[in-house]
Amino acid sequence: MSEKCRRYITRILLCLFSVRYLAKLSSVGSIRDEETCERLRGLIQRQVQICKRSVEVMDAVRRGAQLAIDECQFQFRNRRWNCSTLETMPVFGKVVTQGTREAAFVYAISAASVAFAVTRACSSGELEKCGCDHNVHGVSPEGFQWSGCSDNIAYGVAFSQSFVDVRERSKGQSSSRALMNLHNNEAGRKAILSHMRVECKCHGVSGSCEVKTCWKAMPPFRKVGNVIKEKFDGATEVEQRKVGTTKVLAPRNSQFKPHTDEDLVYLEPSPDFCDYDPRTPGMLGTVGRQCNRTSKAIDGCELMCCGRGFQTQEVEVVDRCSCKFHWCCYVKCKQCRKMVEMHTCR
Repeated sequence: MSEKCRRYITRILLCLFSVRYLAKLSSVGSIRDEETCERLRGLIQRQVQICKRSVEVMDAVRRGAQLAIDECQFQFRNRRWNCSTLETMPVFGKVVTQGTREAAFVYAISAASVAFAVTRACSSGELEKCGCDHNVHGVSPEGFQWSGCSDNIAYGVAFSQSFVDVRERSKGQSSSRALMNLHNNEAGRKAILSHMRVECKCHGVSGSCEVKTCWKAMPPFRKVGNVIKEKFDGATEVEQRKVGTTKVLAPRNSQFKPHTDEDLVYLEPSPDFCDYDPRTPGMLGTVGRQCNRTSKAIDGCELMCCGRGFQTQEVEVVDRCSCKFHWCCYVKCKQCRKMVEMHTCR
């Protein structure tokens, strides 16, 4: 490995252990060099131990990082802040260094994605340390037989807790931001735990269901993203208070009901994200963003463009059309060109 490559991987891994830099790992190839952990500077001892003990898990974490980016950008594709990433660090910009709703979502989706990807790696037989969840066995009260490969979500969640939360816990959990981050990390993981499902298969002659075997499976990650996005929309603004000798987060407005473990919390209001600010990385503004002229929601031109107006132009798009199924077994389509109106913010 060249010195330049080693320095690059070292820089990436140094940033990995803080969630706001987690996405940077998505650009790294396979990581199988255990000695790299010893050469990393700036890590607390606990992080070095996790890295050395879990080198084989790093590929799953890398995939989880990319999963978090993709899902964040899907969920915010029609909002002023669309989860853009930067070449510099932190990859999501200064947005995630502030205690905003957007930071809450990034932490939650990142913690969830690590748990999800590690669990999936367990179930696929990729990791020696874990496999299917063998605690799920026997006959259920509903009468079906537990069998197949139940997702080992307990292992994935435990790894995410130790790996993603380590920096926040090293701060003694005394600051408001550390408490916020830890809460949102756990809320992200609970978005998976609360939506585990039972999948089944029937066995018998001619498709009968004389015997039904079932296993526990994680929801699709899109479902996880949808749940966390709903929590983002209903997030609670909180402040730190002292209850006895314990510091807790409580709703800033006493008229709001206390948040649950599955809700997202934030400490400060979000900026409007309307204008580009060169002093604030990630604050890209909405100039040039595509908007929906007929929508009254946040993707509509009035709100997306922050009242600056929009411009309309005709562009040619190419779609698949006149698709026909041919036996056996493929679909053949034509390419149709048409002119459509595109609206972009001034």
